[in-house]
Amino acid sequence: MPRFFTVSGEDIDELYTPDSIKGGDYENYYDENIGLPGQFPYTRGVHQTLYRSKLWTMRQFAGMGTPEHTNERFKYILAQGGTGLSTAFDLPTLMGYDSDHERSLGEVGKCGVAVDTLADMEIIYKDIDLAKVSTSMTINSPASMVLAMYLVVAEKQGVDFKDVRGTLQNDILKEYIAQKEFIFPPKPSIRLITDMMSYCTKHVPQWNTISISGYHIREAGATAVQELAFTLADGFCYIESAIADGQDVDDLLRVFRFSLTLTLTSLKRSVNTEPHAEFLLNV
Repeated sequence: MPRFFTVSGEDIDELYTPDSIKGGDYENYYDENIGLPGQFPYTRGVHQTLYRSKLWTMRQFAGMGTPEHTNERFKYILAQGGTGLSTAFDLPTLMGYDSDHERSLGEVGKCGVAVDTLADMEIIYKDIDLAKVSTSMTINSPASMVLAMYLVVAEKQGVDFKDVRGTLQNDILKEYIAQKEFIFPPKPSIRLITDMMSYCTKHVPQWNTISISGYHIREAGATAVQELAFTLADGFCYIESAIADGQDVDDLLRVFRFSLTLTLTSLKRSVNTEPHAEFLLNV
């Protein structure tokens, strides 16, 4: 059995409970607010043993020039021990423009790979078994089209959609707040997202349809507390929209991811000063 230990060489117990702490009455607080790993309110993760039995995915954000260049890079990353892929798209792709559009001039293949057609996606993932790799795709406005292309690539490989794993950023509210890479008005944009949630819940159950990205809001000038507030507000909006569409909240929470730059100090300050912050963090 592998040994788990801190950077200082101290062994890490498999599970910590109030019995692990000498002195103090933490049991009631623990049961109501923390709980066991894999159990409500999931403050210690959704899996009972988490990284002791399920190692985290190791991936490097990559996407460059042509689809051929990116395919070559992806194969190199996997050959060096990467266990997943993280796809960067160029600005025209993020904005929904073809590479030959006049507004794409000077931006094609820079800071990410250019994707215009299904053929491009087929080249990017050529000779990469999509049943064995988890793929993250950092894209928002055209996320539904890109996901559709990815699924067709998997289908052509003979991969069952139930075995397809990965994550879309797909956080359009963050684009309106901070990054500004939006294409459609808010209402139809939210509809696209809730439709993807519904489809993937039924047909691509291992796919995370959204990664709510607070760190972009922080980089646009928000404080840590503002970042947390905006990020959670965005998450609530997506959930409420999907519930209004008739979707099950338990299915929704399983495919949500949050990306935050908050420090522990910032979180502690939030909990100490905001009466509802503790509830929000548990959600």
